[in-house]
Amino acid sequence: MDKNKFVADLKSRIGSTKATRWVRFGIVALLFLGWVAWMGNWWLALLLVLLFDIYITGYIPFTWWKNSRSKTVRTVMSWVDAIVYAIVVVYFVFAFVGQNYQIPSSSLEKSLLVGDYLWVNKMAYGPRVPMTPVHFPLVQNTMPGWLGGTKSYLDSPQIKYHRLKGFDTVKTGDIVVFNFPAGDTVASNMPNPDYHTLVRLYGHDVVNSGDPAFGEIIYRPVDRRENYVKRTVGLPGQTIEIRSDSIYIDGSLQPMPAEAQHNYYFQTKRPLTDSDFDNLGIAVDDRHRISISPSDYPALASLGFDTNADGTIPPIYFGPLTAGMREQMLSQPNVFSHLMKQPAPTDDTLFPAGIADDWTRAQYGPIWIPRRGVTIPLTRENWDIYNRCIRNYEGHNDAYIDPNGTVYIDGKPADSYTFGMDYYFMMGDNRDNSLDSRYWGFVPEDHIVGKPIMILLSLDKDKGLFSGGIRWNRILRSANPK
Repeated sequence: MDKNKFVADLKSRIGSTKATRWVRFGIVALLFLGWVAWMGNWWLALLLVLLFDIYITGYIPFTWWKNSRSKTVRTVMSWVDAIVYAIVVVYFVFAFVGQNYQIPSSSLEKSLLVGDYLWVNKMAYGPRVPMTPVHFPLVQNTMPGWLGGTKSYLDSPQIKYHRLKGFDTVKTGDIVVFNFPAGDTVASNMPNPDYHTLVRLYGHDVVNSGDPAFGEIIYRPVDRRENYVKRTVGLPGQTIEIRSDSIYIDGSLQPMPAEAQHNYYFQTKRPLTDSDFDNLGIAVDDRHRISISPSDYPALASLGFDTNADGTIPPIYFGPLTAGMREQMLSQPNVFSHLMKQPAPTDDTLFPAGIADDWTRAQYGPIWIPRRGVTIPLTRENWDIYNRCIRNYEGHNDAYIDPNGTVYIDGKPADSYTFGMDYYFMMGDNRDNSLDSRYWGFVPEDHIVGKPIMILLSLDKDKGLFSGGIRWNRILRSANPK
């Protein structure tokens, strides 16, 4: 087609376009240009030509099937067209606006419950441009069903981390959804605990030996790592310390969340029924009765637990309680006779290894949280604390410390390091039953997914759907209680 014929044909196509299609194109074009401005990359505006062709000129035959003589082709392709359109829309909504998320564990009880389905607002802190753009929609990292275990994404291409402008920044007390930092490497047959903890427990050579118990060792890109949800308790540049279960930031005591829980032993004058536990608000999974043998009686009596006339011990239970639940127990002396907080044991899986050997989850730190642009000296202690940030999160794979204490970064000796990202310290409100930053360290800014803002649905897994299984009182409630 020569130039004149092309111009004539173009004018004809434009002139014959219905007004409704111009209106649709105008709306889509405005939305698209707004998205381009948000992305900050005006080269993307070139795609406006494609949108113009789709809605106005129609040179690319996307809807060829509408002219097919075969009814079957028209029917099948109409469904394909609708499905592809829906997938594209869902992809963009989930990538740049928000998505649903299910609470899988009790680490934030009683703030958020197992079975809560949340709407996570990605625009709150600014959505990340998809770092692994080619992935199966609605799936995090593995395919469901008969394809279970198969990766749901392609490792290439990978896009450098870039976060669009949001409405707010992460603040102390915010409940945040993020990609699990220690989930960068996964033992396929033993995903919990994480790979790095497995290495600490069993040794690198054992975990990487090909033992079927561990399975294949897999690396996952940042945005394909598992989603976690915790409360922000420490911000970039702050020093966090935990003393007797209370959090101190830069030396100042922080308020305890109203729904925070700690583990207690509680003794009763009679065995508790399911109704008793329900009235207290203790979840089924947290109802633990302690098995007591006669040899335990003297030790328990010395701790203040009651004994019967024959020297036996009345029932003792164990579980997490909020301050309100604890007060409720103390107000019922006819049922509850003794209450004792569980001492926090030493734990060799706390972060950072070596530094935290004599810390507990209740007596932790102090530890400084990295901040973008701040330079630290590279001492042996600092290396033990921050080497994971340097190597795994900021991409300096060729970084190590030699036996003489000299740190090498990118193959060169270095006596200081300047952080390229902000980091956060996250904890669960169920303080004694939460695997959080105390165990696996800091959350880098590029792992932040979004802010839960609403509970869409809440299902109690311990009850039938039509016998109390739907928690109606939680639907449409805020998913970010302070």
